Amino acid sequence: MDLLNPPPDLYGRPHADAFMRRLAALGDRYSPALGGPLLRRNPRRPYSRPTPLLQLVVTARRELATDVVELMLADPAGSPLPQWQPGAHVRLALPSGRERHYSLSGDPADRAAYRIAVRRLPEGGGSVEIHDTLHPGTRLAARRPRNGFAFCAEPAVLLLAGGIGITPLLPMAREAQRHGLDWRLVHVGRSAGTLPYTDELRALDPHRVVLRTDDEHGVPTGAELLAHAPRGAAVYCCGPAPMLAAVQRALDESPAGALHFERFGAAPVAAGEPFAVRLGEDGPTLDVPADRSALDVLREARPDLPYSCHQGFCGTCEVRLLAGTPDHRDRRLTPEQRAAGALLPCVSRAAEGETLVLDL
Repeated sequence: MDLLNPPPDLYGRPHADAFMRRLAALGDRYSPALGGPLLRRNPRRPYSRPTPLLQLVVTARRELATDVVELMLADPAGSPLPQWQPGAHVRLALPSGRERHYSLSGDPADRAAYRIAVRRLPEGGGSVEIHDTLHPGTRLAARRPRNGFAFCAEPAVLLLAGGIGITPLLPMAREAQRHGLDWRLVHVGRSAGTLPYTDELRALDPHRVVLRTDDEHGVPTGAELLAHAPRGAAVYCCGPAPMLAAVQRALDESPAGALHFERFGAAPVAAGEPFAVRLGEDGPTLDVPADRSALDVLREARPDLPYSCHQGFCGTCEVRLLAGTPDHRDRRLTPEQRAAGALLPCVSRAAEGETLVLDL
C-alpha cells in the first residue's frame, strides 16, 4: 500500500477549457460547409469486459448507533478478499436488484472481511432494504473496491466527518496513526446516540479525536471545524452538502492547506450552461437547464435508467454517446473509453447550445 506518493489528480483536475469546447462545437455546427457531417460521430466500439463480481456473504451484523447498522461481508469459501486502501468503497448488488455504494470502514490489512456501516434513511430504498433484509447468511454480489477519495500520508492531516461520513475517514485515521502523522479528527452529528464508532475512535488516540454534537454545541461553522487543523494540514472531509459548503467557504482563512472531500448525494452543478440531449437518432430532444444534470432530465423521460453515486465515479449511469461534443466531468472514464463514446450523464455536460445524441 503506497500512501507516501499522492495518486493522480489528488489535488483536483483542471477544468475543461470553455473556449475550446465552444470552438469544437462551432466546428461541428458549421462542418457541412466544409463537406463534413453535422455532428461529430463516435465509433460504436464494444465496451471493455467488466471484472467478475465478488460473491459475498454477511457474516455478522450489529447496531452501531441510532439507525446505523454494521455488516461484515466475507467470501463464502473463506478466501482473501481483494485489497483496498483508505477511502475506498464497494458497489453492492442487493437482492432486489438495486446497486448502492458504501465506504469500507474496516482495516485494509484485514482481507478476511469487508466492513460497512449504513444509516437508514426513510427515503433511501437501498438503506431500508439493507436494514430490513440483510442478516448473517445473506448472500449478495459486489464489485471490487474502487477509490475516488484516496488518502495520502501527508505530514499533517485533519479529518472532518459528518454523521455516517465517518466510514471512509476511520481507516484514514488508522493509517495516519500507523504512520506517525500529525493528525486530528472531528466527528459531528445531531446527538451522541447518532455517532457510530466513537469507542473505536477514542481507542486510536483520545487526544486527537473531537466528538461534537449539535444538541450540545449547535451546528458548527466551517471556521470552527477548521480551527482544529495543524498548519498546512491536508483536510479530508466527508459529510452532508451544507457541511462541505461551510468548510469550503472557510478554507482560505484557516491554517489548513488542500481540501479533499466526498459528499452525500449529488454535487451542485458548477459552471453549468444549458444544453440538450436527444434520445437516439430520431428520438425526442430534452433541454438540460444550467442548474440540473443530464441524468436528472433523462430519468424524467426514462425512469428505469440506472444510477447510483450522482458524482461521476461509479459508472452505473454510463450511456453511449452517438454524436455531439461532450464536456466530461467524471472521475472514472479513461481517455480510451471517452473516445469510444462512453459518457456519464450524472456530471458530464456539453458546450452551451450543443446537442448530445445518446444511444437510448
